[in-house]
Amino acid sequence: MARKYPVYKGLQRPLIFKGFKGKFIYWGIASLLTGLVFGALTMSLVNMWLGALVLIGFIVGGLLFTASKQKGGLHSKSRTSNIYILNHYGRKNLV
Repeated sequence: MARKYPVYKGLQRPLIFKGFKGKFIYWGIASLLTGLVFGALTMSLVNMWLGALVLIGFIVGGLLFTASKQKGGLHSKSRTSNIYILNHYGRKNLV
């Protein structure tokens, strides 16, 4: 006879890491990596001090942008007040 065990399926909530939720964790990681790449390129091609400023600017700017987008909601979508009529070919006509 097969035994049944309870399966923990989580709390149906998004993953949270350091205040960032769900997809915004990846946005934060992308801003960190972008800052590192552009900072390193600027350090090697132009100047070490300018590269450090670019690195800090990209990281801080990216994280602030991510935090501001997160306030819009995890599933933020654009809402239009227009009426669309779809014909049988799939084209949209704006009314």
